[in-house]
Amino acid sequence: MTGTFGACYVVDDDPAVRASVALLLEDAGCHVRTFPDGAAFLRLAEALLRGCVLLDIRMPGACGLGIHREMVQHGFLHSVVIMTAYASVALAVEAVKAGVCDLIEKPFSTDALLRCVVAALAQGQAHSAGAEATEASSRLGRLSAREAEVLRHVVGGWQNKEIARELGLSPRTVERFRLNAMAKIGATSLPEAVRIALEGGLRALDPR
Repeated sequence: MTGTFGACYVVDDDPAVRASVALLLEDAGCHVRTFPDGAAFLRLAEALLRGCVLLDIRMPGACGLGIHREMVQHGFLHSVVIMTAYASVALAVEAVKAGVCDLIEKPFSTDALLRCVVAALAQGQAHSAGAEATEASSRLGRLSAREAEVLRHVVGGWQNKEIARELGLSPRTVERFRLNAMAKIGATSLPEAVRIALEGGLRALDPR
């Protein structure tokens, strides 16, 4: 269960802050996990559902922005909101340049917190879709021109015999190109191949 709102992770060395923020988010429908420091979060980050991470700026060990940098280096795609009791223009600029979604100043209201989290989760979903499209496009780039052509017909709902007649090939040759294309893009089933093709922008050819 990810909750009706989304997955949120609260990283703060103050147990009172962790408990209060977690309660607010759980009341809003979030699935929440808390961590006492950045190291504890980073150990599990890769296995966690993608969501919003609320990072305290000042903690023992790595600071919030330092934890965010490590997340970026490891390719973790969680959205980040920095929590701080000492907001400043310089800090805000640094956070934005680092790619943080938002910065919220303690003490914050429930409404302010939820606005930040909603925006961060929405941004994360948009980035996720963009990353998936980029990955799909990269996979399609592995195909030869003929394999891509066959896949376009397959995505359009053409049968092997129809593709063979259209391209002047034998059905067996079409099947070989189709299987080669699926292997190159990492698809283990025809529905998965269609999904990758569409996400990557491959234009389907409608049957005549």
